[in-house]
Amino acid sequence: MTSSTVPRPRRPAARPGVAWTLPAVVFFTLFALVPLLLVAVLAFTDWSGLDTPHFNGLGNWRTLFADPVLLHSVWLSVLLTLLGVVVQTPLSIALGVWAAGRQRNRAVLSAIFFVPLLLSATAVSVLWRALLDPNFGIPSELGWLFGDGNLFGKQSTAIGVLVFVAAWQFTPLHTLIYQGAARAIPEVLYQAAAIDGAGRWRQFFHVTLPQLRNSVITSVILMIVGGLTTFDTVLILTQGGPGTDTTITAYYMYDKAFKSFDYGTGSAVALLLVLVATLISLVVVRLSGYDRMTGTQEGI
Repeated sequence: MTSSTVPRPRRPAARPGVAWTLPAVVFFTLFALVPLLLVAVLAFTDWSGLDTPHFNGLGNWRTLFADPVLLHSVWLSVLLTLLGVVVQTPLSIALGVWAAGRQRNRAVLSAIFFVPLLLSATAVSVLWRALLDPNFGIPSELGWLFGDGNLFGKQSTAIGVLVFVAAWQFTPLHTLIYQGAARAIPEVLYQAAAIDGAGRWRQFFHVTLPQLRNSVITSVILMIVGGLTTFDTVLILTQGGPGTDTTITAYYMYDKAFKSFDYGTGSAVALLLVLVATLISLVVVRLSGYDRMTGTQEGI
């Protein structure tokens, strides 16, 4: 063999330079860090949005914690988030595992199911507000099921509507996560389970679910962050009502800042919401072991 035919050793691929991160860093700084810093500053000022902000120390915070609506809104935000996780997680896992299979017409049915994911939260809220209208919507035609039809007139049914609409729109997103993870599970694991006599249900609980553990943690964290920061659905469907029964923290912030023109207090609520969401996310990461996540054959 001549020297000309001897393969040359491959040079190791060079890592991208720091300059490649510059656009992302600039974007994150301008649209995340700077606004967050401004909100943190305004949280300690008295500002109507028109005049010059005046520093008032802890005045906004004393006002907030003296308002029972604030604590109620935090509780509602946590409740809606927990209900979203409880409802969407099993649905997403079941649909994701099913969509990862090879059933007949699976691709067509999956495409139809993913349509809500393409719509904005505002469009979805307007759609369901019209469909659930007590005067000319579905409840008015099915009195035997919905009673007086006013689903937005009681706290329990209004919260149920919010949970349902959120699940209808965002379950497809989490289904995609589980679909990709389920397709990445090595087939040899199912073959070994079948040889050991495991049926379909035992394979699901002893092979599929353990392999989806990391995906479940990722999906739940996304649900928590999305649930605590949701706003437009409540604004369009219930407007915080009846009374303040569905006034979550994000809507409470909107009410203080943009309806009462108290931007200082509204900024304090926004900062509190960021702190609560961050704290809950950190607790979930710590308790779930997300920060110590190791591979479970996903992606192979």
